[in-house]
Order: sequence, then structure tokens, then C-alpha cells
Amino acid sequence: MKNTMKVEGFVSLSEVEAAERLLLEGYNELPSSEHRSLFSLAFGVVCEPMFLLLVACGALYMVLGDVPEALMLLGFVFFVMGLTLYQERKTEHALDALRDLSSPRAQVVRDGAERRIAGREVVRGDLLVVNEGDRVAADAQLLACLNMMVDESLLTGESVPVRKSDEMLEEKEFHPGGDDLPLIYSGTMVVQGQGFARVVATGTKTEIGKIGKVLQAVEPEETLLQKETERWVHHLALFGLSLCILVVIFYSVTRSDWLHGLLAGVTLAMATLPEELPVVLTIFLAMGAWRISKKQVLTRRMPAIETLGSSTVLCVDKTGTLTMNRMSVSKLYAGGAFLDVGDVSQSSLPEEFHELLEFTILASQLDPFDPMEKAIKETGDNYLTQTEHLHKDWMLVHEYPLSKELLSLSRVWKSSENQQYTIAAKGAPEAILDLCHCDDYQREHLFCRISEMADQGLRVLGVARAFFQQPVLPVQQHDFMFEFLGFIGLADPVRPTVPAAIAECYSAGVRVVMITGDYPGTARNIARQIGLKKADTWMTGAEMNEMTEQDLHRRINDVNIFARVVPEQKLRLVNALKANGEIVAMTGDGVNDAPALKAANIGIAMGGRGTDVARESASLVLLDDDFSSIVQAIRLGRGIFDNIRKAIAYIFAIHVPIAGISLFPVLFQWPLLLLPAHIAFLQLIIDPACSIVFEAEGEESDVMKRSPRNSKEPLFVRKMVVLSLMQGIIVLAAVLGVFWFSHSKGDSEQEQRALTFTTLMISNIGLILINRSWSQTFFATMRYPNKALIPVVAGAILFLGVVLYIPFFIHLFRFSALHSSDLLLCLFAGIGSVLWFEGVKWVRAAGFFWEKRASGWGGKITFIKNHDHSKTKL
Repeated sequence: MKNTMKVEGFVSLSEVEAAERLLLEGYNELPSSEHRSLFSLAFGVVCEPMFLLLVACGALYMVLGDVPEALMLLGFVFFVMGLTLYQERKTEHALDALRDLSSPRAQVVRDGAERRIAGREVVRGDLLVVNEGDRVAADAQLLACLNMMVDESLLTGESVPVRKSDEMLEEKEFHPGGDDLPLIYSGTMVVQGQGFARVVATGTKTEIGKIGKVLQAVEPEETLLQKETERWVHHLALFGLSLCILVVIFYSVTRSDWLHGLLAGVTLAMATLPEELPVVLTIFLAMGAWRISKKQVLTRRMPAIETLGSSTVLCVDKTGTLTMNRMSVSKLYAGGAFLDVGDVSQSSLPEEFHELLEFTILASQLDPFDPMEKAIKETGDNYLTQTEHLHKDWMLVHEYPLSKELLSLSRVWKSSENQQYTIAAKGAPEAILDLCHCDDYQREHLFCRISEMADQGLRVLGVARAFFQQPVLPVQQHDFMFEFLGFIGLADPVRPTVPAAIAECYSAGVRVVMITGDYPGTARNIARQIGLKKADTWMTGAEMNEMTEQDLHRRINDVNIFARVVPEQKLRLVNALKANGEIVAMTGDGVNDAPALKAANIGIAMGGRGTDVARESASLVLLDDDFSSIVQAIRLGRGIFDNIRKAIAYIFAIHVPIAGISLFPVLFQWPLLLLPAHIAFLQLIIDPACSIVFEAEGEESDVMKRSPRNSKEPLFVRKMVVLSLMQGIIVLAAVLGVFWFSHSKGDSEQEQRALTFTTLMISNIGLILINRSWSQTFFATMRYPNKALIPVVAGAILFLGVVLYIPFFIHLFRFSALHSSDLLLCLFAGIGSVLWFEGVKWVRAAGFFWEKRASGWGGKITFIKNHDHSKTKL
């Protein structure tokens, strides 16, 4: 039999009944995201075709007895696998953060007595006791409340708290947002007042739980770079494996030597397999994340860095992103005059505004939670300190709370020196004018002043005062004889760096869209302040609900302000933009932003004021909450993508001579010039190290003056591949020329191999230097600092000297020491193999440049006259 008890007129559950419901309905929390085991993650990495081929090559080396080469190759596999596993373990914790946020401590009444329990133990039917400063533990219906204001910005995005009422309305369904509703919601904050409420929903059935369900259903997409790289790796791996088999068969048939045929085939497979591509991408994205972190942007998913540079639309949440999410007193009206608070110093506030501030403070809480009352208190501390207008020694006698009939509150004070009561009232302007019994002329005049302040995006409060000497206070506020004092205008100020950042976004071809839960008038005013285009056109969430998907896709191109939008609609907007072919970056800071952050191509969360849910759902986190950091991240993202292309162009170029030197000896029955040790060392050490040079290149000066890269444009564009292959073919011709010269002289196999390898190394260094820029000559690029260039080039030269002149390494690499004349031959051949490209750049710098007619490297290139010799990037 259930045991229920009444406490102060409210029925509470018993501990037994609560335990039964907890067992039946479960804990008041959201299910955590499923964690993949370390073994599962490792298995997924190993199943990638490229890694399977590398493991197979390593195993084959082991069978052939080439233990050093096998260990080197397998060590590389495990290194990349470790990096991948590390990144996987750090991502996808959004539901865990949401569960922590949605389960605070709770004050409940059970068995007739108040007690504090863990929020996860609250059950449906519990009687919640909520006070100022409490975070609500579950969705609940108010049974009684006194002057209650709740901050629901986590669910609605509105910075202004909403007023609550215990009066049940006829509506059966309620949603967060709006005043005088009888429901409070899990995860929201009580900023003023107190009350009792009956829990109606827990866990996934709460409003915050519904967001969690949506968040769980949204799967992040692979970036364009990931998809394209994976496709190229698969194709090249298949090509390399096929070529390997053909070489093994050809060598074995022509020379009747299966063992060396197998060695030649595996060597060629190593030369053609793009195993360094994942290393290069890992280096670039990891180093890019580190560089962006120095701009106060934390990267949670590294592939999003390159996507950021190609973003075409930036969806901005107003509250806390464009604005400070901190109310401030902006304007005062008293005695027929306006005063901009920011225009006066703390010692020069005109006397006629002292009483307005004094009674506004008296009508507020002494230690407020409400952001508006915090702003009022801060303004009073700034301007009324050391004046007679602050009354910390007065005693609060009574308070008349807000009501639906009269949207004003009054607080009654009494001083020790005066026996009369002093009453301070503040509230909606029309309510204060009603209390002051203003005539029609006064109302019309004051309403004009109210409109002026409202048009500036200010939230306007009226302030009045009264004095009362009778011993018994009246029942209603209307019984006092109030005197009108003025208006106080509050604003959520725009972040000072936002307008410049918006302007730079437009110069970079990035469209900015504001998505907010606030009212259209406020959103429009903010849009004008920040310089948002089409600031006079907006769409509301209600209008969105009446649109089909086709209508929304069409209209969304002409609207940059979306107001009164709920979380599900934010997600719909992001998906509509993506359906239109846009690359969407979404900023936000609240729980309500989490699904849209996760669905966007790039989710950007605020790190300071943002919730854990927003941060865990996003790809990037702004550590300083500075909107301008987004622009810096876009700039760096574009530069990183440019440098990735430079590195890949270099990799294609250097692979051609390596593969050619491995293939031609098989076709023409020459001795093998490059052995597995040479190729493994080149690919696993020299190539990734050289790619660091390109990673360290700074972004071009015009990087934020270009249009975003076409989302359909591939990373490996045809022109880049053709020019890179051309570089590689000419280097291959130079290296083979040195080999043929040495072979015709009758040099030993060791001498031929040493000359060939030395020429290849010098050409390799030359390819690094010329590919730093495809528009500027080598001498021009040397003016731009690159901290990695000198160490890499010096290291490569030092390594070459070691393997050519230290006996142990000479024997290990099967070389012969070279004479000075041999070194000069290799030097001239290596430099000559890359000079042609420098000549092309020099001719262009002298009188021509390539005009890029389409964005990115894939644009059509034509020759036109260059009169200003400006720096142009291919």
C-alpha cells in the first residue's frame, strides 16, 4: 500500500514509492554514448586497404630475411595506428556531457520532509523545492511560486529570463520560452524567487532529453579531404599491387630468378604505394591544430581544419556568440532627457539620474542572480558609490511580486532614521505608467520615448517611487501614490570584435547567417550593429513550420536572420543549407545548439560560456569566446589546405623518379639501383620530414580575399597532378642520365648506385625548394621565414654525407665513396632537373602571370600581361 503524506498542503511521495518508480522508469539521466573498445578501434584501422598492404609488405620482408626493412615498415604502421587510435578515443563524448549537465543535485520532499538527493534519483511525481540559484533537476509543473524567474537560455538561446506562474492554463502542451507558463525544465537555472513543483518528466522524456535523442541520431560526416584521400589511396594501392605482380612475373620469366623477382616487385610496390599520405595529412592536421590553438581555437576533430577553409556559410547563434550574454545598462531616461551611460565617467553622472538609479536598485535583489538585476547593481556600484543614494543599511519590509495582471514589482523599505516607508517599483513601462496614473498626454509622450529606446534594441524598464506613512501596508501596489522617475534601457552588448570579423567574412566570400531564439526586432538591431547584410529581412520559426522543404531551400538563400527558432529548427536550417550545396560552419554555446553543431560540416562552440554539450558536439572550440578567432581559424584553415596541396604535389613529383628507378632496371635488365632499405628510408623519413617544410609555410596575403574553394573541387586537381608528374619525369630523366653516364664508363654497381642515389637526393632537395611556391621564384620565397626549411635541408645533406663517407653506412647501403668530380656531376644534374620550373616562374615574374579564373588550383590558367608584378598564387 502506497504511503503518501501532505506537507504544507502538497502531497509528497514516500521513499518506498520513489524507489518503486525508480526501478520501473529508470534513473533521471540520459544514456551515455556507446564506447568502442580499443580492440575494435584498432581492428577498424588495420582493415584499411593501405594498412593491409603495408603489413603484407612487412611480412614479406620478414620472410625474405630483410629484418631491418620489415621492422622499419611495421614500425611505421604501428606509429600511424597509434595516432589514429589516440584521436578516436578523444572524440564523441557529447551525450556524456549532456548527461552530467542534466543531472544536478535536487531538493525534494519525501515522507513529508525535505531532503537533498542526487538529480539522477529524482522520479516522476516527486515534489521539487526550487530556490534562487538552483538548477532544475527535471521537467516539472509549478504548484506554487513566488516571484520566480528562470533562465532558459540553454534551451531557447534567449539571454533574458522568463517569468513563471503557478496558474495552470488551458493548453496541454508547453514549450520552453515565454512568460507566465507553469512548467520549469531540466537543466534551466532559477535566477529569482522560489517555488514547489511536481515532476512530470525525467531522463529522455524531458526537453533536454529530446535534444539528446536528436544529438544521438546525428552522425558526423567524413570531410572532403578524408573521402578523396581514401579514394586515391585505394586506387594507388591497387595499381601498386598490380604492378608488383607484373614485375615479379616479368623478372622471374626473363631472368629465371624468383627470389630477386619477388624482391624487385616488393621494392616497386613500396615505391608506388602512397603510404606517406596518411603521415603527411596527420602531420599537417596535427600541426594545424597546434597553430590554431595559439589563436585560442581548440581543435576537437582535426579533419575539420581543412573543411573550415572551404566553408561558404557561417551560421551564428546570437546570444553569447555575437553578444556578450551579459546584460548591461545602456541608456537612462529621466527629467525629459536621455543619457547614454557609456558616455559619462563614474564621477560625472548628472544629478537628475541619481534617483532613477537609486530606486531601480531598491526595486532589485541585493545579491541578484537575474542578469538584468546584476547589470543594475553593477551600474549602481559604478556611479553611486560614496553617495547618499545607496542604502545598504535599510531594511526590506515587504515585496509585491510580478503578476499577470500587473507586470511590475514593488519593494517596501524602511530606514532606521525615518519611520515612513519608501517604495521602489520597476517593471514593464506600461505597468509603471499605470501605477503612476499618467494621463493620456503623458502616456503618448512617454510611449514615444519608449519606442526610441526599443528601436535601439534595448529592453526597457520603467521605474517609480512612493512614500507611505500609515502603519498597515495596503494589499495592492495600486494603493500607493507613485511618482514616475524614468526609464532604464538594458542591452546585451555586441562583442567589440564582431563587426570587423563579419566584414572579413564577407571579403572572404563567406555568408553570415544569424540563427537565434530571440525576437525579430532584437535580432534585426544586432544585425545592423554588426554589419550583417539584408538586416531588414527575417524569418521566424513559426514561418518555417509552415514551409515545405522545397520552399525552405528556396527562401533560405535570401534570408540572413532567423528569429524565434527552436533547436529542431536550427538543425533543419543547417540541413537545408547543406542540401543547397553549402559548406556550413555553425557557432553556438548552449545545449540547444548541440544537434546543429554536430550536423554542420564544422561545428564551432564557445569555450568560456559554452556548455559542455556544445563543446563536445563541436569540431572547434573558441577558448576565449571571441568571434574574431573564427576568422583567424578560417584564414589558417585556407593556408593549411594550400600547404597540403603543395606537399602532395611534392610527393607526386618525388614518387615518379623513385618508381622509375625501381622499374627501369627490371625492364632493361640493369642491376637494381634502389634496394628496399633506400626506398623505405626515403619514404618513411625523408618524405614526411620534408613535408614539414610545406606545413610551416605561412598563408598567402590574399588568402582572405578569395572566394571559398568549390566544395566539388577535388584535392588532386588535374593541373596540379600533371605539373607534379612533369617535375618528377624530368628529375627521373636527370637521374637516369647520371646512371647511364656512370654505366657507360664501366663503373661498378656500387658506384652507379651511389651516383644515382646522390642525384636523387639533390633533386629531392631541389623539389622542396621550388615547390614552396608555384608563383614566386626560389629567391623570392627565401624572403619569407620558414623555421623547418634549414633543419630539413641541412639534415638531408648531413645524411647524404654520412652514407657516402662513413664505412658502416657505405656497406649497409651498398655504396661506394664518391670523388669530388662525381659530386659535382650529381650536383649539376640534380639542380638542372628542377631549374626549368624556376625558369617558368622567373619568366612569369618578369612579365606574365597566370590568372586563376576558377577558385583553387583547379582553375583555368591563361597568360596575360602583368604590370604590377603582384604576388599571385596558383
